[in-house]
Amino acid sequence: LEDDLVVSPYFLKFMNNGLKMYKDELKVASIHGYIYPIDNLPDTFFIKGADCWGWATWKRAWDVFEYDGKKILDELKSRKLEKEADFNNSYGFTQMLKDQIKGKNNSWAIRWYMSTFLKDMVTLYPGISYVQNIGNDDSGTHCGVSNVFEVNLATTTATTKVEIVENLESRRNIEVFFGSLKVSLIGRIVSKLKRISSAW
Repeated sequence: LEDDLVVSPYFLKFMNNGLKMYKDELKVASIHGYIYPIDNLPDTFFIKGADCWGWATWKRAWDVFEYDGKKILDELKSRKLEKEADFNNSYGFTQMLKDQIKGKNNSWAIRWYMSTFLKDMVTLYPGISYVQNIGNDDSGTHCGVSNVFEVNLATTTATTKVEIVENLESRRNIEVFFGSLKVSLIGRIVSKLKRISSAW
C-alpha cells in the first residue's frame, strides 16, 4: 500500500484469504485490491499480469520481477505481444515501459506488470474494489487530476476459489473502460479548445 490509498475494512481479509488460497499456485502472481468502476463483474476473477494499487504477493512470484526494462521490451516485441499487453491497444502500457527505459518515469509497477505478463501469470481481482486511490487530485506522484478511477469500496469480502484462468469477459470490460478514458480525455480537450476559441 502507498499513502494515497484508502482501503475497505475488508481489504486485509481479502488479501490474506487470497494469499492463503493461492500460495502454492505458481501461475498466480498476486492478489490485487483495486478494480476499476465497472459494473457486473464476478466476485473474483483473474487477469493476466499484475497491478499496483493495493496488492500482495509471495517471494516465489516476486522473483520473476525483471529490473531491466529494455530486456522486457525486447521480449515483448519479439513475441509480438504489445497489443495484448495494452489491452487490445486501449491503454498505453507499452509506451509507459518505453518511457521508463528513457528515464521519463521511474515506475517499478510497469516492470512488475510486464514481467508477470510475459510469464503468463495472472492476478486475482475483486468484483468490487477494496481500494480507493485518493492521489488523483494531483497530489500523487504519477497521477494528474481525475475522478474516473473513483469507486465505492466493498462492504463484504469474497472468499470462493475460482479457476486459475484469465477471465476474458472481464478483460473485455476493462478494455471498454480504458476506451472510455480516451473518449473522456478527447472531450475535455475539445471543451478546453472551445473555451479558448470563445475567449478570442
